[in-house]
Amino acid sequence: MPLHDEEEHHQLLADRLLDSNEEESAYDYSDKVHIIGVDEEHDDDDFTKTPPFSWKKLWAFTGPGFLMSIAFLDPGNLEGDLQAGAIAGYSLLWLLFWATAMGLLVQLLAARLGVATSRHLAELCRDEYPKWARLLLWVMTELALIGADIQEVIGSAIAIKILSRGFLPLWSGVVITALDCFVFLFLENYGVRKLEALFAILIAVMAVSFAWMFGETKPNGVELLVGVVVPKLSSKTIKQAVGIVGCVIMPHNVFLHSALVQSRDVDNRKIGRVREALKYYSIESTIALAISFMINLFVTTVFAKSFYGSEIANSIGLENAGQYLQDKYGGGSFPILYIWAIGLLAAGQSSTITGTYAGQFIMGGFLHMRLKKWQRALITRSCAIVPTLIVALAFDTSEKSLDVLNEWLNVLQCVQIPFALIPLLCLVSREEIMGVFKIGSSMKVISWLVAVLVMLINGYLLMDSLSSAVSGMLFTSVVVAFTGAYIAFIVYLISRGVTFPNWFVKNRSSSSIDN
Repeated sequence: MPLHDEEEHHQLLADRLLDSNEEESAYDYSDKVHIIGVDEEHDDDDFTKTPPFSWKKLWAFTGPGFLMSIAFLDPGNLEGDLQAGAIAGYSLLWLLFWATAMGLLVQLLAARLGVATSRHLAELCRDEYPKWARLLLWVMTELALIGADIQEVIGSAIAIKILSRGFLPLWSGVVITALDCFVFLFLENYGVRKLEALFAILIAVMAVSFAWMFGETKPNGVELLVGVVVPKLSSKTIKQAVGIVGCVIMPHNVFLHSALVQSRDVDNRKIGRVREALKYYSIESTIALAISFMINLFVTTVFAKSFYGSEIANSIGLENAGQYLQDKYGGGSFPILYIWAIGLLAAGQSSTITGTYAGQFIMGGFLHMRLKKWQRALITRSCAIVPTLIVALAFDTSEKSLDVLNEWLNVLQCVQIPFALIPLLCLVSREEIMGVFKIGSSMKVISWLVAVLVMLINGYLLMDSLSSAVSGMLFTSVVVAFTGAYIAFIVYLISRGVTFPNWFVKNRSSSSIDN
C-alpha cells in the first residue's frame, strides 16, 4: 500500500472522528469496552502498525459476534430447521452450511463498515440518500424488524404456554416476553459486557437443550455427514431449501452488527488498530456462527430422524413439534417436550432483546433522534408488541393459522433483504467512505454474487407465495403496481452505488467538451 494513501486515510479518519463527535454515536465513550493496549503510546508515530495477536485481546473483542448470531437462532430459523428436517430429511444440511457461510460474509462486511467508519449502517444511509429515499429505507427496515419480532415473541409465547402446561395462553406469553426490554435496559446500565454475558448464557441454554434432544433421538451419523458434504435438491424440497436461505440473512441484523462493533474503544485514526479490530471481529464472528450452525444442525437432524417420510411431516410447526417428539420418544429422565420448550424460550427471549437493541440503532440512525435509550426501547417495543398481541389473540386457537402466518412473515423478510444488502455493498465499496478499507475487486464480485443469489432465491419465494394468494383483477393490479415500484427502488439504490472506471469518466468528459 503506498505511503501517501495511508497518510490520506489517516487524515480522513481523523476528520471523520472530529465530525462524529458532534453527532449522537452508537455508544457513549463511557459505555465502551476499553481494549487492553489501546492507549499505548510507543507506536504513536507508526499508525500503520498492527499489534501482534493476543488471546486476551480476542476475549476483550468477543461479544458483538455472538449477539449478531442470535438472529441465526431465532424461532423463525428453528421452524425452518424442523420443517426442512421433517420434509427433506438430511438432504438440505449442505445448504444450511453454505447459507450460514453466506450470512457470515454479509455480517463481516457490516462489521467492516462499522469499524472503519466509526458509524453504523443506518447513520451512513441517512447521509448517503436523499430524504425520501432514506425515509423509505427506514420504513422498510422497521417493517422487517416488526415482522421478525412477531415471530420471535410468538416463539417465546409458545414456549411459555408449553412450560405452563397450557395454563398461560399465547397472549399472556406475549405480555411476559414484552417485559424483557426492561431486563435489557437494566443490564445495559451495568455495561455492555453484562448484556453480552446474558446472551452467552441463552446461547448455552439453546446448545445444551438441542444437543440433549440430539442425544435422545440419536440421528444417523453417516447420513448426517453425507447431507453436509453432498449437495442434493429435488422439486419436493425446493420450498424448504428457499426457507433455509431466506431465514439466514435478516435485514435488521445487518444494521445491528455494524453498530455492535462500535462497543469497543478502537482508535480509528490508526490503520493498524482498525486492522487489529477487524481481525478479532472476524475470528469471533466465525466462532459464533459455527456454534449457531451446530445448533441449527441439531434441530434439523432431530426432526429428520424422527419424522422424515412420516404422514405428519408436513404438519409440524413450532407449537406442536414438542408434543410430536414427546409422543414418539416418551418421558425419559426429563420429558423431551420441556427440553424443546426451554430451547425455544431461550431462542425467543434472546432474539426479542436483540430486536429491541437493533430497533434503537435503526431509529436513531435513520431519523437522527436524540432520545434517551429507554425511550427508544419503549417505542421500538411498542411497535412490535401491539401487532403481536393482535396476532396472538387472533391465532391462539389454530396451529395451522400460526404456521401460515409465519410463512407470510418470512415472505416479508424476503421483501426487505435488498434494502439492507444493497446499501451495505455500495458503501463498503466506496473509497471516500472506507478509505483503504474498501473491499477489493474480488471481494466485491463475490459479495454481489452472494447478494444477487440471495435476492433471487427470496424473489422465488415471494413470487411463489403471491401466485397462490393473488386473485381478482383489482388485487392483481395493485400487486403489479407495488412490484414495479419495488423493482424501481432497487434499481435506484444500485445505480447510486455504481462506480465507473476512470477511462469511462474521462471519455464521457471529453465527449461533453467536444460537443
